[in-house]
Amino acid sequence: MNISDKIKIAKQTATVAGAFCLVISLLLLLNYLQMRSADPLESEVMETLVQRLRMEPGNEQLKQEIRQFDLLARKAYFTSLWQVRTGGYLLLFASIIMVVALRVYYSLIARIEKPEDEEETDDIAGRALSRRWILAGTGILVAIALVATFTVSDPVERYLAGAPISEEVEDQVERITITDPEPRPAPVPFPDDTATEDEDRVTEPGEEPGEATAEHAAPEVTPVSPAAPAFPGETAIRNNHNAIRGPWSNGVVYHDNLPVEWDGESGSNILWKVPIPLHAFSSPVIWGDRLFITGADADERKVFCFDRHTGDLLWEASADNIPGSPATPPRTTPDTGLGAPSATTDGIGVYAIFGTGDIIALDMEGNRLWARNLGVPDNHYGHSSSLISRGEKLFVQYDDLDQGRILCLNVLTGETIWDITRDSHVSWASPILANVDGSYQLVVKGNPIVAGYDIETGRELWSVSAMAGEVGPSPAYGGGLVFAANEYATMVAIDPASGNVVWEDNYYLPEVASPVYANGYVFIATTYAVVACLDAQTGETLWEYDTDNIFYSSPVVAGNRLYVTDISGNTYIFETGGEPNLLAQNSLGEEVYTTPAFADGRIYIRGEDHLYCIGN
Repeated sequence: MNISDKIKIAKQTATVAGAFCLVISLLLLLNYLQMRSADPLESEVMETLVQRLRMEPGNEQLKQEIRQFDLLARKAYFTSLWQVRTGGYLLLFASIIMVVALRVYYSLIARIEKPEDEEETDDIAGRALSRRWILAGTGILVAIALVATFTVSDPVERYLAGAPISEEVEDQVERITITDPEPRPAPVPFPDDTATEDEDRVTEPGEEPGEATAEHAAPEVTPVSPAAPAFPGETAIRNNHNAIRGPWSNGVVYHDNLPVEWDGESGSNILWKVPIPLHAFSSPVIWGDRLFITGADADERKVFCFDRHTGDLLWEASADNIPGSPATPPRTTPDTGLGAPSATTDGIGVYAIFGTGDIIALDMEGNRLWARNLGVPDNHYGHSSSLISRGEKLFVQYDDLDQGRILCLNVLTGETIWDITRDSHVSWASPILANVDGSYQLVVKGNPIVAGYDIETGRELWSVSAMAGEVGPSPAYGGGLVFAANEYATMVAIDPASGNVVWEDNYYLPEVASPVYANGYVFIATTYAVVACLDAQTGETLWEYDTDNIFYSSPVVAGNRLYVTDISGNTYIFETGGEPNLLAQNSLGEEVYTTPAFADGRIYIRGEDHLYCIGN
């Protein structure tokens, strides 16, 4: 290759790289300007809709419009943010190539002897000057685009940097520190767990009954002192619905004879329907004959106990007069509020947390055992992570914009057993318990890590960095694997014994609803109205089913059936297999954002305004 060929190649490379830089720069600047005018947290349209809702609090259509607009605005904003960041790196890479190519080009040109003809020399000088102006213009445009790209910030980062959205709101929020719990009454004896040690040996969460081995069987009853109550064993937990998504919060329930068909409008198979006393987005939990939900607004936070056979309200208890509780609740968005976390129960007590950071323990009669405030969560939507317990331990995932954090409290006293911070940002997911090789792990998902923790000490056992964006769905466990997925990130299957990623896929990703495992399959319900089934061992997509609306409620597996409810209140019932076998589609006639609870042949669904009991 002679010097002329080298000059030609260098020139062409610089020209192509320069043209690429120009196009990318213009697109980045347009995208940057669009993002500056469409911040989802400062949307004028959203503010207008919210103001209308204040004047029309009973306008259900308006509520739906707000949720849809919020969802679309956030999707568009974070997609643009990803495009700007990715485009910035491409522009930087192309700029480097262009500079290198130009340097090579001019070094080669310098080796060529200058022409003796004066006119020709002037002509060359003129073209060189033009090129310099073109290069200077391109360089300025590229520099502006790069500065715009790498200085753009998303709302989450602004919070992380400590910048308040509104000075007015910031002034209204009382910042507090963790306080000691209130003195509590004597523990209440556990009333009805009479399961023997052998009877309590059951399958691990996510596996079908009968598959448990002695190796996987966990200790049945937590050792306690003579003065403490006996905590429920595995059988008692499996026979109840003690947390969101059922036992161990894993999306698998162990009940049969469940209804397949119902109709809310006609009342077919609706055993009872009662108004909900105080609105919230928390899901029902059940122990024995009692069903618990929470409700919250700016004025009050409450726990309600219903007779699950009749729908009668047995008692209600306020989460008030708690030391450290903020005088003014933190600002939350309409689709989260102050009562999004679901309570949990162990038959000894019921435990609830609210968006104010207040956490309360009540006995089964509604008497307060203890209450404390964990500090106001710094969360731009509102705290929504639900509680889960095992034995004397109550686990709280308390990620906010300051730090990732997990607390383990004593269910009898409220005292802290352990409290860890972790390398994670704010999230809205809830923890689950997974029986891995005979030992329980607390599996927690956030941004960016999915991790397993020793429930005794809080020590991190393994961690995988795989999530991104606003993490809402909780993890799932089954078939020896942990499954974690989030929109704008990926779905991963992780071996919790080693922490290794077994497979990864990013085609179907949920935004709110959590995945669930059953019979070798993983099921996903998305906010683009698709239910998908993947092979749990390989990640291969086996089928998809287009529905009528999007999903906030998480799918639940009962036996060989998958129950999943969209926000319009339509519940789709599929057979848990490798083919899309829809068994039934039932309308409740009311919007649903929560996950149903199951017990003894009945399904309990919290709609926007009513609590339903469905049975044959």
